[in-house]
Amino acid sequence: MDRPKGWLVAAPRSGSGKTTVTLGLVAALRRRGVTVGTAKSGPDYIDPAFHAAASGRAGCNLDSWAMAPALLDGLMAGVCESGLVIAESAMGLFDGVAGEVGRTGASADLAARFGLPVLLVLDVSGQSQTAGAVGLGMDRYREGVRVGGVVLNRVGSARHRAQAEAALAGVGLRVLGSIPRDPALALPERHLGLVQAGEHADLVGRLEALADMAERCLDVGAILDGAGSLRVGGGNGVAVRPPGQRVALARDAAFSFMYPHVLAGWRAAGAEVVPFSPLADEGPPEGCDACWLPGGYPELHVGGLAGAGGFLSGLRRFAETRPVHGECGGFMVLGAGIEDAGGVRHGMAGLLSHGTSFARRRMTLGYRRATVLADGPLGAAGTVLRGHEFHYSTVVAGIEAGADRAFAAMADGVGGALTDGGAQRGLVSGTFFHAVAAE
Repeated sequence: MDRPKGWLVAAPRSGSGKTTVTLGLVAALRRRGVTVGTAKSGPDYIDPAFHAAASGRAGCNLDSWAMAPALLDGLMAGVCESGLVIAESAMGLFDGVAGEVGRTGASADLAARFGLPVLLVLDVSGQSQTAGAVGLGMDRYREGVRVGGVVLNRVGSARHRAQAEAALAGVGLRVLGSIPRDPALALPERHLGLVQAGEHADLVGRLEALADMAERCLDVGAILDGAGSLRVGGGNGVAVRPPGQRVALARDAAFSFMYPHVLAGWRAAGAEVVPFSPLADEGPPEGCDACWLPGGYPELHVGGLAGAGGFLSGLRRFAETRPVHGECGGFMVLGAGIEDAGGVRHGMAGLLSHGTSFARRRMTLGYRRATVLADGPLGAAGTVLRGHEFHYSTVVAGIEAGADRAFAAMADGVGGALTDGGAQRGLVSGTFFHAVAAE
């Protein structure tokens, strides 16, 4: 069997156009009958759903900081079953946290580990020949990471392209595409990133337009021919243990942030996942032995959730006898109430004491290492998990301050202690922390 091949679509910084190039390329390859496996570097719920829509195959996250090497290898092996891998970088190619070599969370770790050549997306607005210096630096910065080709983005004219391309050729880098400035190519965004794939009524049309762009602006054949042969070993491991044998999983527009590799690991461990919709006023199914409320956008649906009496009463009954855990948005709903962007308070489940506010916004973002303090859905006391936080909501005083104990001892990506450890009361637990994998 031929070795799998692939590219890592990366850039010097966020906002350079990586997702536009990735989606256009994948959609164009699929149009040509090429089967493509996709992956997103780092913690991201939204981009993999777009990847899946473009490729017709489930997307995957690969995170060198949060995932143990065996899990990382096993997940990459699954992506490689397609034969061709297109992975998308997070932030800038070398952006991560200080730590063990190969486990910094930087997308470059994946390039080095698996032999992925970099398809470098350069936003050349405001520059021309300087693109050569940037490309040279990206190509030589880290041993084992090489730039296999460059895509120029936001090009102003033929002359602009010629200047940047000549500069890159002078340092031995080949331009494989040039995309003109076109605001229409951008996907709509909101406070946690792109508007989710499932919310686009015209998603098929948008992907077709991006495929058309790729056919016009990228040398798709040369990119296909230039894909690098990958080094992929065996690996396995369940990322996060299932919280029960039959897990009730909240799943709708308010609760959509669930990593596919976590769900796959639960099922591989023998658990059954039973989805239900709080926005449709459904409570957790009675035949389940645990309930999981994932993150999402409850702050955009607070009125509907506050008025979902069947969901809230069913959740309270369930929590009397079986464990319930909430991550980020789920944690918000388990509290006493949510203050919306206009400052109006909406009552929630009241199973934990805290309230949260989307009016008093503050961005919290970063890797987290959580040590579970008591036996519960995420493992026995002492279990260590790696993951992340990304939210704008803040915790405000609860109706029963002091009634809850901390769920976990939290540290950031470099080991600094944090004060926000979530909350636990009875069989209910919650935290802003999203678990990616057990350590």
